[in-house]
Amino acid sequence: MALNLVSVQMVSTPVPEQNLATVTALLENLDTQDDTLVVVPECAFHFGGRDRDLLGIAEEHGSGPIQAALSSLAREKGIWLVAGTMPLKTDDESKFSASCLLFGPDGAELARYDKIHMFDVQVDDNTRSYMESKYTKPGNDVIVVDTPFGRLGLAVCYDLRFAGLFHAMGEIDILALPSAFTKATGKAHWHPLIQARAIENQCYVVAPNQGGEHNNGRQTYGHSCIVSPWGEILVQKREGSGVIQTPCSAAELERIRASMPVRQHDRFRSNFDQ
Repeated sequence: MALNLVSVQMVSTPVPEQNLATVTALLENLDTQDDTLVVVPECAFHFGGRDRDLLGIAEEHGSGPIQAALSSLAREKGIWLVAGTMPLKTDDESKFSASCLLFGPDGAELARYDKIHMFDVQVDDNTRSYMESKYTKPGNDVIVVDTPFGRLGLAVCYDLRFAGLFHAMGEIDILALPSAFTKATGKAHWHPLIQARAIENQCYVVAPNQGGEHNNGRQTYGHSCIVSPWGEILVQKREGSGVIQTPCSAAELERIRASMPVRQHDRFRSNFDQ
């Protein structure tokens, strides 16, 4: 099956309507003659404000204007849409989930992944302290979706640093990784980490990032990439908003796995035969 991989880079604002309009405009001229998987970044629909403000726009899962708009966009464009992250309500009124939703070409929601690893760190940048867990409730479930074009794994940003998550996915063909890497951590680690995940899992990685300076002064790294199963950066968007895309080759995927069958050789991966 011919499949286009598309990564959308944004410099999102705190206004959901503005961000939805940006995504729609960026995809306006997208060539969807072949099946197309589009991935937008973490915090695509609200970024650059206060984290607690997300409690006010958090939607019930399965309803709300942001989810409705994303479903309509997937259906109108006929695309598979990994909708970055958006805040959804949880059973704790003081916290939301950072949820990554997958919509099919008919607009139906097919999967939900809640970000597992919380970015509670100190960074040498103009924000300094990040405490994601203050308002975000972490998820627990590893999510892999069987699609007509292969097994699709979902993860988000800081998850990238924890290889055990990707081992737990079993064999995946494509990894969607919506992110909002900071400028400081991105410069140090972004490319090595996404290339490592592609190499060790022998899969394509679609890694959209936030890419600029936001309303609150937070700086994100950009350099959204699509990486091959051999670890090659196939296309990249360095700064600002924009779209990159490249075809996915099932034949290349199988060639790499046949010539170097690492899953068969891995004596520590208990689920290698799944």
